[in-house]
Amino acid sequence: MTTADPRIQHTVSFRLHHEPGSEAERDFLAAAAALTAIPGVEDYQQLRQVSPKSDHTFWFTMWFDDQDAYTAYNEHPDHVAFVRDRWQAEVADFQELDFVAL
Repeated sequence: MTTADPRIQHTVSFRLHHEPGSEAERDFLAAAAALTAIPGVEDYQQLRQVSPKSDHTFWFTMWFDDQDAYTAYNEHPDHVAFVRDRWQAEVADFQELDFVAL
């Protein structure tokens, strides 16, 4: 099945190694928000998980117009550096999901 809407919703839920409310937590979230400067990122949101049904604490979501925009984001030097320097060291567990409309 194909869809006429090529937009991709990129999402990730995760938990950090940092203490809740700590300066390290705030610094990580601010660094992640800076990724919105990468061309192609639309409708970025940072959300805090409040349900006891998941041990993940945060959820990030953003939209891309199409696969090319999403690929460019993934390969952008700022994103690559963030994953290498921050994400891999500070995220304890995560799940990434990417969606397109049915």
